[in-house]
Amino acid sequence: MIFLGKMEGQVAIVTGGGQGLGQALCFRLHDEGAKVVVADINLNAAMDTANQLRDSLAVKVDVADYSQCENMVKETMARYGRIDLLVCNAAILIAKAVKEFTSQEWKKVMEVNLLGYFNCVKAVADVMIRQGYGNIIQINSKSGKKGSFKNSAYAASKFGGIGLTQSLALEFAPHNIRVNAICPGNLLDSPLWVNSLYEQYARNQGITKEEVRQKYLNQVPLGRGCTYDDVANVLVFLASDQASYMTGQAINVTGGQEMR
Repeated sequence: MIFLGKMEGQVAIVTGGGQGLGQALCFRLHDEGAKVVVADINLNAAMDTANQLRDSLAVKVDVADYSQCENMVKETMARYGRIDLLVCNAAILIAKAVKEFTSQEWKKVMEVNLLGYFNCVKAVADVMIRQGYGNIIQINSKSGKKGSFKNSAYAASKFGGIGLTQSLALEFAPHNIRVNAICPGNLLDSPLWVNSLYEQYARNQGITKEEVRQKYLNQVPLGRGCTYDDVANVLVFLASDQASYMTGQAINVTGGQEMR
């Protein structure tokens, strides 16, 4: 491991940290010197990630359940006594035409992606207010900036996430707590896309998985998909003192696909 040191000594919670982008963010925060709490609904995945880090803690959490978010904070405080950074990364995606969505499916996306974000922030708020500082970063999406074809629940949850980010930033500014969001583009080579989204989008749009990939590549001025490192670089910047005058922002990491 190469320890870069920009987060030296900080304690960071990452929800959805047991796999995919969340796991990559855990690794990067660790490399920057942070003590990382890997929180995931899949405890085995969280433990596997935590076991690859030094001085890390694995916690099982369903972010849609507030009591589990409270427990996540309690376990973190019992182990480390402070929380410097909360990364709200846990999310799900179900892509269907509106007429094919069940109300329960639509509600589930909102519960995990939007209510889950609220629950985690509410659970950690008292700790950060007592400390007199803190940093909250939501992993949002370009779908939080513009609608997404046959993907209404996800886009609605992410639009809501940006509104929540801005509102929290106003509420917590007097307590020296910054709140920002990162809006990645399409992680075209990630397990989520390879194992799920290409198939979902191909079915929804009536094209092949190869055509889905090319369609989304064609929308990116820089001509490539987003990577985990692209997101992690912005995360570390927002979490650092270099971004001390930034709050309430939703930063695009989209290769120019989204510019608003």
